[in-house]
Amino acid sequence: MELELTTLLMLAGLALLAGFIDTLAGGGGLLTLPGLLLAGLPPVQALAANKLQGTFGSGMATFTLLRLRRFSPAAVRRPFLWALVGSAAGTVLVQVVHTDALEILVPVVLAIIALYFLLTPGAGRVERAPRLGAALYERTVVPAIGFYDGFFGPGTGSFFSLAEVALRGRELITATAHAKAFNFASNIASLVLFVIGGKVLWLVGGTMILGQLTGAWLGAHAVLRGGQRLIRPLIVLMCLAMIGRYLYATVAG
Repeated sequence: MELELTTLLMLAGLALLAGFIDTLAGGGGLLTLPGLLLAGLPPVQALAANKLQGTFGSGMATFTLLRLRRFSPAAVRRPFLWALVGSAAGTVLVQVVHTDALEILVPVVLAIIALYFLLTPGAGRVERAPRLGAALYERTVVPAIGFYDGFFGPGTGSFFSLAEVALRGRELITATAHAKAFNFASNIASLVLFVIGGKVLWLVGGTMILGQLTGAWLGAHAVLRGGQRLIRPLIVLMCLAMIGRYLYATVAG
């Protein structure tokens, strides 16, 4: 499938904005996936192209935050692998079952995330005692969110951030950095399976990668400069925006 140069450039610009937002709060797919569908890509190819450019964006954010010493490789090594496993399982399963139930479940979970950050202004300001042990968290929560990313996807970054703050007691900037590493892992597993299945449109995805890399690099630096002042409202905003998208799709359908 071939797209006009103007359409490709518009998708690259959309990917830049999505990469920036996704690094700080998650939800960048709310921009890129509809954009790909509006450009005329079939749903499966749109999902694959979205996963391709998203993988590079989350990778850029992860390595930038690592270089800036916002987290250590040792802190994310095991959960990174569990996110890979969960996402691979979700990507395999989504090809044989329907996702209708998630259209109802996801807005509810997003509303909970938005309310959590709105009603608990102290959450993520400082490190707190974890509510869930590291081993249990890594083997249950992380692969479950990874599974969701491979199976469906929207809001994954927000889910990882919330889990890090609420269950592991992380400070919000560290939670955001860890969330990008875990999201990078879940993106890799899903992308590999899409590539094996021959679903990736390389020209479209490759063009959007350029925008994603730039947006993710800018977003990673904004995490340090804006900190909680920027991340918290963006998480709430993106959760509400995704809820609005689901409600609109339900009414329009």
